Order: sequence, then structure tokens, then C-alpha cells
Amino acid sequence: MTLQQLKYVIAVADKGSMTEAAKNLDISQPSMTKAIRELEKELRIKIFNRSRRGIDLSLEGIEFLGYAKQVVEQSELLEDKYFGSKNVKQHLQISSQHYSFVVSAFMEMIKQYGNDEYDLTLRETRTKEIIEDVKHLRSEIGILYLNGFNEKVIMKYIDENHLVFYDLFVATPHVFISKYHPLADKVGITLEDLSEYPNLSFEQGEYNSFYFSEEILSTIPRKKSIKVSDRATLFNLIVGLNGYTLCSGVISDELNNGLDVVTRPLEVDDNIRVGYIMREDVTLSYLANAYLEILQNQFLASEDAVFEETIEDE
Repeated sequence: MTLQQLKYVIAVADKGSMTEAAKNLDISQPSMTKAIRELEKELRIKIFNRSRRGIDLSLEGIEFLGYAKQVVEQSELLEDKYFGSKNVKQHLQISSQHYSFVVSAFMEMIKQYGNDEYDLTLRETRTKEIIEDVKHLRSEIGILYLNGFNEKVIMKYIDENHLVFYDLFVATPHVFISKYHPLADKVGITLEDLSEYPNLSFEQGEYNSFYFSEEILSTIPRKKSIKVSDRATLFNLIVGLNGYTLCSGVISDELNNGLDVVTRPLEVDDNIRVGYIMREDVTLSYLANAYLEILQNQFLASEDAVFEETIEDE
């Protein structure tokens, strides 16, 4: 197994075509095909499924690709450190529940640490898929939350897939509403206050169980309930229908500016442990650690802003 073979696998997976990958790396397509077949023979696995419709990764290939990317990335970092290369392409894949602070920290990471070349992925997706992405190394880290209700079920699933969960911060529950909402002037909002308004939540597909919900208190019956698949739709319904969703209260002023949405404390005895998951057999990259540090700092900044706002109100 050579570093060049790993690069070939990564290129083919990225392009979805042997021909396009070979053209991109400026080698002949037969040479690339031969190198990958020799690698498959050596490892005794089938990395790619080949058919008349094209080429795609096998289940074994998906897992192998995650390891290959790590090896190639570490090799590039070594070259950068000891040979002074200035064109090392940075790689990071993150899967997350739908949090604006995750996107804000991602942008800040690029501003602070981005090289001239990078290949980054940020997936806002369903809870089950976050765990699957990290399990199969499609993502280096996954961002999700735990609380007293879902922790036992989610942690069981995390443990079964040889992943580990690390806390980032603990937040108190808040309500996300329009700044024109009839409840927007209240200092604290109760569940009873919300009973007549549409409850908005992110759908979870075939794993649409209460335990995989992105919102706390998912088992409480609601008169009006709407499930959506993306944050833009959720924000539009919050403003257009006086809807609401339950959240951590940690928001990005930069991203939410002009969206006419605000957060207000929810008066319940609960908390939200936002954290990240990773494979237990993987060491996080420099870029992943930098991202997590920015994420924690943004939470501390958000806490300070809330404290200052409280002082001003008093």
C-alpha cells in the first residue's frame, strides 16, 4: 500500500469517475485503475463497486476512505512542517444538528486557520446520520446534544458504534420566536404560554423517534406541530406563522442579523448538553481541535452577552 494509491482512491471517490480522477491527477486512466485494483487485492477488500452505471464506494470502501484521508492529511502536514510546502490542502468534515453557532464557528475557523487551499464539509443533518457519518469517517466530528431524556438511548447507540462523546457546554433551554411574536416582550416563557402557537421541529426521517429529536420536550403533545428539514424554512415559519422552536439559546448574531428572530428563556427544569462525538480510535486533526476551541469560545461570548444584557435590564 502506497501513499499514491491512497490519493488515487480519494480522487476517484471525489470525482465519482476513474476517468475524471485520472484526468485531474494527470495520469492515464489504465494506470490508476491498475493501482487501485492492486490495492484492493493487497487489502483483500472491494473499495469500489463497478457497474454500467458507473463507480461508487462499497461499504468497506466508505470506511477505508476515512482512514485514507487521515493518512494523506497527516502526510501533507509533515511535508508542510519539514519541507516548507505552502500549498497543503486542509481537510475537515463535520456533521451537526441544525445550530447557527456551529456555522458561525465554522466560518471563523476558516478566517483564522484557512490556507490558500482547503476542502471542507459541513453537513447539517439528522441525529442518526450524524452518528453514522462519524462511525464511517465521513465526518471527523459530529455535533449533537444530550439531556436527561435522550441520554441513555443516544449514548447506547454511540457506544455500540465505538464512538465517544465529549461535552462542549451546557445551556439552559430557550424559545426561538419572532421579535414581533406576542410573547417576545416576556422575560421568561412557559409551556402553557406556547400552547396556542405552532411548534416547529426538525424531522428525523425513518428515525423520527422522540429520542432522536433535535428539540427537548419532544414527547409533550402539541395542538399544532410542523416538521421541517432545514433552518431557512424553520425561520420563515417562525416569522410568518408566529411559530416557535426550542433551542439552546446560543445563537450567532452575525448569521441571525436581519432574520427578525430572538430567543427567550423557557421556564422548565432541564438543560442541554451540547457536545461532539468522534471515533474512539481516531486522533483529531489540528483543524478539528481549532474548530472545537472556537465553538467553546463562542458559547462563552454568548454567555457574557446575556449577562451584560441582564445587567442593563436591571
